[in-house]
Amino acid sequence: MAEETPIPENPDVPAEQAASEAPALSVSAQYIKDLSFEAPTAPGIYGILQQTPPDVKINVDVASSQFESNIHEVTLTIEVNCTVGEDTAFVLELEYAGLFVINVPEEHLAAVLYIECPRLLFPFARNILADVSRDGGFPPLLLNPVDFVAMYQAGLENQNTESDESE
Repeated sequence: MAEETPIPENPDVPAEQAASEAPALSVSAQYIKDLSFEAPTAPGIYGILQQTPPDVKINVDVASSQFESNIHEVTLTIEVNCTVGEDTAFVLELEYAGLFVINVPEEHLAAVLYIECPRLLFPFARNILADVSRDGGFPPLLLNPVDFVAMYQAGLENQNTESDESE
């Protein structure tokens, strides 16, 4: 049996500094908050899909809320509406969330919440959407990567425009 040797503490680093060197961001949990799949025109839509390419509309949104002092819940909402002509092939809605421990200065918190956290959640949400659409009898829905930086900047511009209009 191997003997375990404790890792010695660095005597040059004060305890307060070691505690403040906690990771800036860590994931405590990831989970599906809500998942809905509907194929209202099945089975007739399957024959139409073989002849006509579908029109797929995708909406992505990010929301956050504080859970505890430095723990935040970030929810990535993805809504997909697939139509063929006038018929709805399927509607897929996913709310995928995570609990994140965030240790960053206040001025960086919003960027971490709306850029880095959803960037970590996205691959898992993408996989869920592909599996559910495939299991619903359709080709797997393979989403392209989302530019969360551009989404965040657009949201900031929207806030600035709205605040300018209300003054």
